[in-house]
Amino acid sequence: MKVFQIVLLFFLIVPFVEIYLLLQVGSAIGAIPTIFLVVLTAVLGAGLLKQQGLATLQRFQASLAQGTIPAYEMIEGPILLVGGALLLTPGFVTDIMGFACLIPQLRRKIAQYVIENHLIQTGGPFQPTKPAQKDVLEGEYHKED
Repeated sequence: MKVFQIVLLFFLIVPFVEIYLLLQVGSAIGAIPTIFLVVLTAVLGAGLLKQQGLATLQRFQASLAQGTIPAYEMIEGPILLVGGALLLTPGFVTDIMGFACLIPQLRRKIAQYVIENHLIQTGGPFQPTKPAQKDVLEGEYHKED
């Protein structure tokens, strides 16, 4: 399944699930407590996002000060951004996914997966990772006057 299809499916299914859960929780505990619960998760998530974002920024700066590449922190930043967006979206499923993005151990595992599987090429300098195209000719030329 292509990435576009997965994203499209996500944007079609999640709103229906969110509305269903909001209606079920609203009928169980009432409308006002449900609204309060959604707002509470957004406020709590914003506070945790700020804390985790500052901690990631400090690790980023410490890595730069030591002269190392802050690879994990560079991947964790966008994960935190997605988590914050999910927490500000009203609903319980998006809140669970947003809080999952704020868990440091889980975020580190996701960053490790991205770095190892999508950013590091394992072909070596003389072994191409992709087969050469058939219509590419290699050679040398000399300009003659």
